[in-house]
Amino acid sequence: MANRAGTSKSFPALVIGVLLFGIGLLLCLMASALEGLSRLLPAVSVSHYPMAALQLGCVLLWAGIGMAALDLLLLLPRKRTARSVAIDYPANAFLTVVLTAYDDELSIGQCVSEFKGHPLVRRVIVVDNNSADATANAAREAGAVVVHEPRQGYGHCVYRALSEGLACGDTELTLLCEGDMTFRAYDVDKFLAYLPHAEIVNGTRIVEQLRDRDTQLTTFMYYGNFFVGKLLEAKHIGRGTFTDVGTTYKLCRNAALSRLLPLLNPAVNLEFNCHFLDVALQNDFRILECPITFHNRVGVSKGGNASDLRALKVGMRMILGVLFGWRRNR
Repeated sequence: MANRAGTSKSFPALVIGVLLFGIGLLLCLMASALEGLSRLLPAVSVSHYPMAALQLGCVLLWAGIGMAALDLLLLLPRKRTARSVAIDYPANAFLTVVLTAYDDELSIGQCVSEFKGHPLVRRVIVVDNNSADATANAAREAGAVVVHEPRQGYGHCVYRALSEGLACGDTELTLLCEGDMTFRAYDVDKFLAYLPHAEIVNGTRIVEQLRDRDTQLTTFMYYGNFFVGKLLEAKHIGRGTFTDVGTTYKLCRNAALSRLLPLLNPAVNLEFNCHFLDVALQNDFRILECPITFHNRVGVSKGGNASDLRALKVGMRMILGVLFGWRRNR
């Protein structure tokens, strides 16, 4: 009985329903297009394929609706395990800030100085991921501890940053951010306000009033993050509300990091933040979103926000990871 209950709590019926519904809708649209083509061009023979595709599409549509209804009406009450709002204030509110950096010479000094100016920040650690410019020197001059991560890739850099924060014994909290000035230190107070209710507070940039007009987050990326966030929410229905899977600004309790890091795959590259959230939710970590400000970066983007095309590729890998599991991306 216990195994059956555990399976019902983890079974992603809603996200399977969404997948079936999407495939069914695509088949119905293809069948309609083929039927229209045969009417416009009588010489083109499409045989019985439109009707077969339409029938299969209708079956998948209804199967998707049924799976979604199963999750929302029957399984969701069991999946909502939290019976009350968690209240757990950290005994030590001081932070270790860890910044990922790759060719951020133009911004890293300013970023380090801003975080060091916050009264609750004990130290700033910059993880330099093989920068070809003077990022490391600029970070040291601004007062940061600089470590070098030789394994190239965003996942390796973030994993190393979180590991460095976890190793600091005089702080219980690790704040992950980037060194490009898209995020600001004054949002630390927001994170701390949300922290009593969670083990991990994930920043969300999907608040129109809190983002500058001219940022690297285009309209396509803005709504793309929202879509994948809702897909992640559907997979872990009852575990939280999610609107942004790509943000690199988050506050973690070290007690949670010590349990979570061994479960993560640092070889996942630009999709690592989505992988981080998915694995944490799969293992019952309490995650809460916090609205943060988002600003135009200093320098040139080298990650998934470099262009809409690159963001599309990263987004598709995120979707595949959420639906079918995470694999190493070369």
